[in-house]
Amino acid sequence: MPTTSPTAPPTAARALRALQLAQRVHAIEPFRVMEMVKAAGDMKRSGTDVISMSVGEPDFGAPEIVAHAAMRAIQAGATQYTDSLGLRELREAISGHYAAVHGLDIDPGRIVVTAGASAGLLLACAALVDEGDEVLMPDPCYPCNRHFVASFGGTPVLVPASSEDRYQLGAAHVEGHWGPHTRGVLVASPSNPTGTSMTPQQLRAMLAAVRARGGFAIIDEIYQGLSYGHKPLSALALDPDAITVNSFSKYFSMTGWRLGWLVVPQALVPVFEKLAQNLFICAPTIAQQAALACFTPEALAIYEERRLAFQRRRDLLVPALRALGFTVPVMPDGAFYVYADIASVAHPHCGDSNAFAWSLLREAGVAIVPGDDFGVAAPQRHVRFSYATRLERIEEALARLERFLG
Repeated sequence: MPTTSPTAPPTAARALRALQLAQRVHAIEPFRVMEMVKAAGDMKRSGTDVISMSVGEPDFGAPEIVAHAAMRAIQAGATQYTDSLGLRELREAISGHYAAVHGLDIDPGRIVVTAGASAGLLLACAALVDEGDEVLMPDPCYPCNRHFVASFGGTPVLVPASSEDRYQLGAAHVEGHWGPHTRGVLVASPSNPTGTSMTPQQLRAMLAAVRARGGFAIIDEIYQGLSYGHKPLSALALDPDAITVNSFSKYFSMTGWRLGWLVVPQALVPVFEKLAQNLFICAPTIAQQAALACFTPEALAIYEERRLAFQRRRDLLVPALRALGFTVPVMPDGAFYVYADIASVAHPHCGDSNAFAWSLLREAGVAIVPGDDFGVAAPQRHVRFSYATRLERIEEALARLERFLG
């Protein structure tokens, strides 16, 4: 009978315990929305019908014209590395998009194409955040923003932002929380999880407050294409030294293609290029080739139809949630999220968003996200609904939610 050798290697768990992990690992919390997505996936595989209103992924895929551009690139053998800054043609197309949408003349030489907005945020933090630096951001905010800063030894400083502030970081927040170790701000407009944008006055005043202190401003604009009821305003229109982050994932419906971009001051381009060369080499070439088709009139017409579809979903969801007892103090004007207060909802878990969300998933088959992913300012009172799913599924989710609440 075979026996275990006394010199057999340790199990994977024992080997992991023997490793000395970097301290930054302990500063990064789990991404809880993905735990909800995983549980919902398990329920679907077991035969349960689950309506996903959790993950921030458009239910629309890339249009056919984009997919066909990718296939043509593969067939033509256009699959080698590109420049680390990205395909020149794509950077020029992005520059043209800024001119058409925002009336801005952005030099293509200032555009850095990245492997998704996440890679762009990592590059920005790698370039600007040093050990011990503090970076201000609103609470609530996208959880990975905190972890991008922490990954480079920085300290994310969460500043509670209320509905009166549109859940955004304003000039008063900057002035009140800027300390000797503060180096800059990281904000998103429109925001995940709130779907709210900064007003032009808010954005102008906030940028001026940061500039007066010699700090940097990283502005996440990945949801700007999905704005409702107003023309989106890029921070670049107010401060050419702002660093903006954008993506092909949300408005352009290319989540798994992993493609985004940065606009950086001209003086910083060599810095970002050096970092990109060493950390990523380049963004996926096939995705870059495909993205060229995003700016054709045919594709842009499709994207506009989809934006209007998202607006119709918002206009259905928000009033219905309010009628069920949820508090939505600010109408979301961008992205595809509703950040709702559950404190007045008639349910035993109205004071515990985590328990509420898990009960809703298990009992009603509707997946949403509890607030504890997004910060420390009253997360137990808030949940996030994503309306990146078909209108009829949203209607069914609301019916299930009504039955769940009795």
